[in-house]
Amino acid sequence: MPSSFHKFLINGVIVWTVTLFFSCEDSSATLKQINRFNENPVGVAHNIRLNYTDSAKVKAILTAPLHLDYTHFSFQYSEFPEGLKIIFYNNENQENTVIADYGILYNQTKIVDLQGNVVLLSHDGSRLETDQMYWDAEKEWLFTEKAFTFESVDYNLAATRLDTNKEFSKFQTGKLSGTIAVEEEQDTLTVDEKL
Repeated sequence: MPSSFHKFLINGVIVWTVTLFFSCEDSSATLKQINRFNENPVGVAHNIRLNYTDSAKVKAILTAPLHLDYTHFSFQYSEFPEGLKIIFYNNENQENTVIADYGILYNQTKIVDLQGNVVLLSHDGSRLETDQMYWDAEKEWLFTEKAFTFESVDYNLAATRLDTNKEFSKFQTGKLSGTIAVEEEQDTLTVDEKL
């Protein structure tokens, strides 16, 4: 016959087991709430202005009406669901501007994914339009795999795929169509000299 201590111990284990069983159900609901909380941004800011500097010189300014901060994730990022504007400054302090309906800044890679009605305006009057563009803040480089149009004094073209610096002075593209102004040099030889 079990002693009262053994009965107490057995009853205690049964109560503990039943409590553990019921608390597991409650824990899963709590874990779901915690996970849902983790999906929310850790910070929300309105009408923000971020300055990107290098050696105490402003290289770019990002402004947005809404900033959602997800830096609590292992792959940290910031989201701009109501659009954003980035002003790039070249070495002569001239402005080149990018505007988009939506954007994500990936903190570790310093790449901004711009989406929806992306417009790039250069200080020389050039204009580029596309549906999506990436900006690499570290390399100060813009690129896309989407179709785009580019207009300037000398160019009026459409293409797919673009890699360019922030000044649009060096760029590579994929399949291209459009018009390009080419300056032709006059031949210095005369008809008599050709014979």
